[in-house]
Amino acid sequence: MKRYSLFLLVFFMTGCAYRLGSPERGLPGGYRQLTIPIFRNMTQETGIEVAFTNALIQEFERSRAGKVVEPSQSEVSIEGEITSLNYKPGGPKEVGPTGVVLATEYEITIDVKVALRRVADREILWEGTFQGKTPYVAPQVSQAGLNTVNPLYNLSARRQNIDVMASDLMAEAHDRMTENF
Repeated sequence: MKRYSLFLLVFFMTGCAYRLGSPERGLPGGYRQLTIPIFRNMTQETGIEVAFTNALIQEFERSRAGKVVEPSQSEVSIEGEITSLNYKPGGPKEVGPTGVVLATEYEITIDVKVALRRVADREILWEGTFQGKTPYVAPQVSQAGLNTVNPLYNLSARRQNIDVMASDLMAEAHDRMTENF
């Protein structure tokens, strides 16, 4: 029985395209030195480009699929653009203390483009578009006598969700860009 189990283990491990651990990842064209300039932000939401840029840099530092270097030393450049950001009220509507209908949640939708360019001739080696959606709870009026909501909560909730979406979208961009090359 032990020999049979050992035989099966060796047979399956030497099978076609089977590897232990994660496969080696790399950039298209085998490039190793890259730069990631700050993303272009085409939306009205200021400052979110930093979250996307940092999230992509962090993915490459984790994976070691390429080394992030100064622009003068890079072979390729990964350029990103946040093309749209939308907030849509959703969830069940509630009537506030003054009879105003309030949204109980919002949905954030973000569209991002990412392109890998060779520095020497500016040729695009890879490009992709990514979309993320996530809901978050809207600030609520808690007492009938107070007809206010906390605008700082709303801003904070939006920014936290955008940061999480940036991490998720840039992880997907990294994975799609570095697979099978």
